[in-house]
Amino acid sequence: MNTTTLPYGAATSARQQLEAATYAKVTWRLLPFLFICYVAAYLDRVNVGFAKLQMLNDLQFSETVYGLGAGIFFIGYFFFEVPSNIIMHKVGARVWIGRIMITWAILSGAMMYVSSPTMFYVLRFFLGVAEAGFFPGIVLYLTYWFPAQRRSRMNALFMIGIPIAGVIGGPLSGWILNAFHGANGLAGWQWLFVIEAVPSLILGVITIFYLPNSIAGASWLNAEEKRLLEENIAGDSGGKADHGLSGVFGNGRVWLMAAIYFCCMMGLYGVGFYLPTLIKAAGVKDALDVGMLTAIPYGCAVVAMLFNAKSADRNRERRWHFAVASALGGLGLLLATIFGDNVMLAMAALSLGTAGLLATMPVFWTYPSAILGGTAAAAGIALINSVGNLAGFVSPSIIGWMKDVTHSTNAGMYVVSAALFLGALLALLQPRSLVNR
Repeated sequence: MNTTTLPYGAATSARQQLEAATYAKVTWRLLPFLFICYVAAYLDRVNVGFAKLQMLNDLQFSETVYGLGAGIFFIGYFFFEVPSNIIMHKVGARVWIGRIMITWAILSGAMMYVSSPTMFYVLRFFLGVAEAGFFPGIVLYLTYWFPAQRRSRMNALFMIGIPIAGVIGGPLSGWILNAFHGANGLAGWQWLFVIEAVPSLILGVITIFYLPNSIAGASWLNAEEKRLLEENIAGDSGGKADHGLSGVFGNGRVWLMAAIYFCCMMGLYGVGFYLPTLIKAAGVKDALDVGMLTAIPYGCAVVAMLFNAKSADRNRERRWHFAVASALGGLGLLLATIFGDNVMLAMAALSLGTAGLLATMPVFWTYPSAILGGTAAAAGIALINSVGNLAGFVSPSIIGWMKDVTHSTNAGMYVVSAALFLGALLALLQPRSLVNR
C-alpha cells in the first residue's frame, strides 16, 4: 500500500493501519520465541534454589557454601557482559544468542556432577560466563525493532519469562525432585539439572536458524513493512549518544541506572534463590507442595508486569511506575519476614513482594535506550546489567551467611527490602525529560 498519493487524512489512517499490522506481525514472530528462550534461561539460572532442598543434605554443604555458590555465577557474568554484548552488536543476534544458549545448557547439565564446594563454585562461575550477554543482548535486540513508545510493553512480553519460569519451573522442579529421586542411582537434584538443561540446548540450535539479525534480514517482511520499521527506528534515534566505550563508562546517568538496577536485582535474586526456602520455613515440607506454591507469587508478577508496562507506555511516565513498584516489592518482602510462620499471610506478602519487584523490570529497561544508541547502547545496556547483576552475588551470599549466623533468613531479607526501598528513591533522581518518552 503506497500512502504517499492519498489525501492527508486517508494517508494517516492507512499508515496507522499498516503500522499496527506490521508491529503485530513482528511481535508475534519474535516475542513468543524470545520469551520461551528466557523462560529456559532463567530456569537454568535459579533451579539451584530447588536443588538446594536436597543438595545441601546430600553433599553436606552449609548455607554459606550454598549462598556463595549461587552468587558466584554473577562474578563470571559481570566480567563477560560488556564484551559479549559488543560482539553481538557486531556479529548479529542469531549466531551469538544461539551460542550463548548452547554453552550454558551444557554447563547447567554438568551441575549434576557437583560433589564438592570447589566444583560447585567453578561450575556456577562458568555458567555465568556462558550466559553473559543473553539478557542485555535481547534488550538491545528489541531496540532494533521497536521505538521507545512501544518498548515497555515489548520488554514486558519478553521479561515475563522470569515469573513464568517460576509458574512452570516451581511445580516442575518439585515434581522432578520427588519423581526422579533415586532413579538410575541419581538423586532428584541431579536429574533436575539434566532435565531442565535440555530445552535450552534445543532452543539454542533453533535460534541459529530462526532469529533474523535485523529488519533488513527478515525475509517474512515485505519492502514497505521494512521501510516503515526502519523509519520509526531512525526517528527514535534523535538525541541519543553513540560515543563509544569511554563515554559510556564516564556517563554518570549510566552509573545511576546501574545503581538502581542493582537494588532491583537484590530483590529479584533474594526471591529467586530463597523463595522455596521461605515457603518451606512457613511450614510447607513436601518438595512438590513447595513447588506448587511458588507458582502463586510468580503468577501475580505476570499480571503486575503487563499492567505496569502498559500503563507506563500509555501515560509516557516511567519514574513513578518504577518507584511505586519497587517500594511495594520492598514492603512485600518485609511483611513476608514478619508473617513468616503463617503460610497464608506469608504467601500473600511474598506475592506482593514478587509482583512489585518484577513489575519494575520492563519499565526500567526503557531508561538506557532513551539516552544511548549504537555501540554506546550495546556497551551501556551490558554495563548496567552486569553491575546490577552483581546483586545476584551479594544477595544470596548475605542471606546465606546471615542464616548460618542467626538461623533465620529474616535478617537477610531485611537487607533485600531496604535495597528495594533505596531503588525507589534513586529512580526518582532520573531526569523526567529523558526517561518519560
